Amino acid sequence: MLDPAPRYTGYTAYEYLEAGKDYRAFTYAPQVGRVPAYQGLDLNTEQAERTRRLLAEETVISLHEHVQVFPDDMSDLREHIRQGREPTGYDGLARSGLTAVFDNGMDGTCCISSDAGWKYQDVLFDLGVRMADLAHQDFVIKAESVKDIEHAAETGRIAHIFALEAATPIENEIDRLDVLYGFGVRQMGIAYSEANLLGGGLKERGDGGLTYLGDRAVERMNKLGIAIDISHSGDRTGLDVIRKSKVPVFITHAGSRTVWPTNRMKDDETIRACAERGGVIGIEAAPHTTLSKDHPRHSLESVMDHFRFCVDLVGIDHVSFGPDTLFGDHVGLHNAFSANLSLGQAHGGVEFDQVEYVDGLENPAEGFHNIIGWLVGHDYSDDEIRKVVGGNTLRVLKEVWV
Repeated sequence: MLDPAPRYTGYTAYEYLEAGKDYRAFTYAPQVGRVPAYQGLDLNTEQAERTRRLLAEETVISLHEHVQVFPDDMSDLREHIRQGREPTGYDGLARSGLTAVFDNGMDGTCCISSDAGWKYQDVLFDLGVRMADLAHQDFVIKAESVKDIEHAAETGRIAHIFALEAATPIENEIDRLDVLYGFGVRQMGIAYSEANLLGGGLKERGDGGLTYLGDRAVERMNKLGIAIDISHSGDRTGLDVIRKSKVPVFITHAGSRTVWPTNRMKDDETIRACAERGGVIGIEAAPHTTLSKDHPRHSLESVMDHFRFCVDLVGIDHVSFGPDTLFGDHVGLHNAFSANLSLGQAHGGVEFDQVEYVDGLENPAEGFHNIIGWLVGHDYSDDEIRKVVGGNTLRVLKEVWV
């Protein structure tokens, strides 16, 4: 893990406000050192130095994270979320080595006005408050274009890109896509695990595919320059989106169903179709998702089993990483919101060992250090590493963003 980036001044979320007066304060989980550091890389001195160099010098982009900090006591979680003021983990990000990060907020659990989540007014509130906080510091910058990512790389900053895991909040209002774009959203899923008016989700008994409203949404997102994500879409809906979109689409955070047979993973047909149209799959690492038969206890090794399979399936130009981590107890979040997140239907069908955290990919601060270290330790070339930690994603963004 890197030392804090030199541009970072120690800013903490909402420090321009008065805790206890302007907002309710909670005790938050440590952004660094919450769990023991990963010990599985076993790099020699030369490999460790090469890992540090690549992390420091290359354009490193996470296709999917949640960069907020969660309460240390997860019994406070729902009350914390209802306040509508989730803190960005600036200190952890400063140690991450990331050039850019797609931050998906917590909109499936954004329960400010409703325990069901996904409400349009709540999502806008969440986006607005987070942007107000970003505006009060200049290390993590709100990014809306490739030029913003390039600027972050040139100036030692981190480009923060707002994303939504589903278009559910637009309901049947296509013009809400324009509003969300205006707020800075540059990547969006079609459906979360539940079906919506646009198409099917991966948990449903049946998947009717992309609806006519979904067709219009894809067309509008193409015109606006919103990158489309099909990670949580059903199989038929995902394939329909790939065919309908005039530009490549992302599977921002998933893995291979051949490696681990749950609905949350993608089948070979979908991964191939995505790649054939120029798209990229980001390998997932949220707890109890990308396990494997060789590594059924979720860890960096499990995740990289999916990486290797996808590289073999579609080539290294179409694989990247969307670890889907956060600062705090991710397993505790899943336990608290299992119904909202449809975990039973998404992850069911195969037995696995529960873990308290994913060893080696516990939070955004450590993720890419360990990913790059694993790649270095397994003799991937600098050019191959450059592609999978950011280059492939940047190539697609140059085609998708307008």
